Amino acid sequence: MDKLYENSETGCCPRFNPEPWDKKEITFKDKLFIKDHVTSFLHIPLNFGKVMVRNMERIAKAGALAPEPILLSDDNSLWGADIYIAVAKDVPGAEMVKISGTFLTQVFEGPYKNIRQWVKQMTDYVRQQGKELKKLYFFYTTCPKCAKYYGKNYVVLLAQI
Repeated sequence: MDKLYENSETGCCPRFNPEPWDKKEITFKDKLFIKDHVTSFLHIPLNFGKVMVRNMERIAKAGALAPEPILLSDDNSLWGADIYIAVAKDVPGAEMVKISGTFLTQVFEGPYKNIRQWVKQMTDYVRQQGKELKKLYFFYTTCPKCAKYYGKNYVVLLAQI
């Protein structure tokens, strides 16, 4: 497969720059995403790779690759998560959604086992800003293979306020 992103050294995920995402307030206005679902067992995804491959093939076929890759996860139960993949236009055969809202962001780096600690830190950060957390999304910036290649596993938490 050709490189999905021009700045990708791996042929897969581009190198992530945390600076534009760390401790920022960002706004999405009708940002277009494909929505899909990943099955989990006690929050551990079971078919994440398969779901991502299916969707990335759809996106590539439709020529709908977003200029900046954004993959959000709404880990809404022990048994699954809704995922949202940013796209540049509608993708045939996929569920399309638009997300709007204001978000506080914070970048974390390390193994996924630290998620609980990151959620607590993010919750505290939102409170310190005098805001109320409405919903929390996880932005997984690279796949595990690319995170290993780059030597960094960045995860951005987006707290909708």
